[in-house]
Amino acid sequence: MITVNVKKLSHYDESFPLPSYETHGAAGADVRASLENRDQIIIKPGERVLVPTGLSMEIPFGYEVQVRPRSGLSFKTGLMVLNSPGTIDSDYRGEVKIILGNLGVKDEVINHGDRVAQLVMAPVIQATYSVASGVLSDTARGAGGFGSTGKN
Repeated sequence: MITVNVKKLSHYDESFPLPSYETHGAAGADVRASLENRDQIIIKPGERVLVPTGLSMEIPFGYEVQVRPRSGLSFKTGLMVLNSPGTIDSDYRGEVKIILGNLGVKDEVINHGDRVAQLVMAPVIQATYSVASGVLSDTARGAGGFGSTGKN
């Protein structure tokens, strides 16, 4: 198990648990909205907002934390985690904020303390990119993409 050091910022609600796994086999740890005014955020259709968590992290080098939607929130509302999965890099030390967008047709409300996303720890491999001399190797797929393999 990897340890992530977490800093509680001034507006973090001490009654909240740190990001936590709700079941033994869960891949994602739920994170909550920690609003400075302890109130709520209303997200209108088509609007995007940054939802504060009140936390910053020290992620070990060689890892990232991916920000992913919570399936229940996405299914029951018009809310989606945009740029999903989002990446929190190991050298970022600012507040973790969740980018939520309302893709629905009615206002959606995020209350102080709502679980708004899940965080997944993942290893990172950095690559060296180099210019190919000549042609890239052939594959059966070739340059086909964006639905090139059919509908089913």
